[in-house]
Amino acid sequence: MEQITTAVLRSLLQGLGERCSQPATLYLLGGSALCLLGSPRQTLDFDYTTEVPPQAQHEFQEALADLAAAQRLDLEEVPIGEFIPLPAKAVERRLSVGQFGAVSVFIFDPYTIALSKIARGFESDLEDVEFLLQAGVIQLTELEQYFQEILPRVAGFDIDPKEFRAYFAEIYRRMKG
Repeated sequence: MEQITTAVLRSLLQGLGERCSQPATLYLLGGSALCLLGSPRQTLDFDYTTEVPPQAQHEFQEALADLAAAQRLDLEEVPIGEFIPLPAKAVERRLSVGQFGAVSVFIFDPYTIALSKIARGFESDLEDVEFLLQAGVIQLTELEQYFQEILPRVAGFDIDPKEFRAYFAEIYRRMKG
């Protein structure tokens, strides 16, 4: 698999816009989203979720799969709302990447991305959250509010609330340290 860079992402998105004739929305998650936000950490996967009308689904998925294969990218659709409870108004906090033909591209809510990384708790995930905070993409006080909001619901998403609290406490310690 190839490493994902801003240029690689832009090329893929341009190709997607050229091949898709019907309106669709693509949300970037994980490393590909962080790449566009300026993260120095390298990533090999293109995690995404979509809002695509049923009649456009086949064209969109086929175009995305073909473009990813041509660029040797590891492509994975991630229904993020199935992995972590979404904080209120998550979709309203999306960040626009741009319009590529009929395809609107966004970085999904950076707070939800941060919370999903805290829930997983790998060192690289915690470093990604630190990057989002240090870059000013998210604020610690707001992150804590969204953390508290979803905490009562995380056990229903196969997230250990005790570990989730511990990982958040580690982020808090690093940022306030």
